[in-house]
Amino acid sequence: MRFLIMSKTNDYFEAGNPPSPELFERMGRFIQEMAAAGVLLQADGLLPSSTGARICAHDGEISVTDGPFAESKELIGGLAFIEARDLAEATEWGRRFVEAHDGECEVEIRQVAGLAGPGDHS
Repeated sequence: MRFLIMSKTNDYFEAGNPPSPELFERMGRFIQEMAAAGVLLQADGLLPSSTGARICAHDGEISVTDGPFAESKELIGGLAFIEARDLAEATEWGRRFVEAHDGECEVEIRQVAGLAGPGDHS
């Protein structure tokens, strides 16, 4: 089963500050560990929302808003796609993701629906 681990950003990273060398090193080791375990499909950090845009559709009207998205409380700052046996295994990798951040981060884990829809757990 494929899962998406999303880490939430904070004011420090939203201001455009880079990760500390220590965090960068810990995350590098963690990513290498996930790759060696054969679970990692992709992992990336995201630039601050000031470099992005949000597109919304309401009543047939489409609007585009350039970042930053200051009104948003829970912006995604990074992601990892993994292949895991089940939610319990994915949750363990998510827990270790948080540990790599010295416990100073929040992640959300969601199972990815297959091309056939919600029942396709490939």
